[in-house]
Amino acid sequence: MKSFYVYILCSGKNGTLYIGVTNDLNRRIQIHKKRLIPGFTQRYGVEYLVYYEIFESITLAIRREKQLKKWNRQWKIQLIEKVNPEWIDLFDSELGPRFREDDVM
Repeated sequence: MKSFYVYILCSGKNGTLYIGVTNDLNRRIQIHKKRLIPGFTQRYGVEYLVYYEIFESITLAIRREKQLKKWNRQWKIQLIEKVNPEWIDLFDSELGPRFREDDVM
């Protein structure tokens, strides 16, 4: 079964936030970290994975992404800090071992 992810990246603790959706979290975070696609995350150095949720359908994932994007900044920070109070990069701690350099492009 395919999984879909809504994720929040930051530039640092309490820094710039970015919310996205993907069907391949490993690959997508590597793309952000390597700054391979010009845009918001590249411009503001937003590359630390601080929060994510897993969904079984793309419809639910997109709905949640849109919901979170409408939230005010303080609500987003509270959501992050509920599960990740130290704002650690979950890519390095939880997901890192599953990532490989050759997974991207």
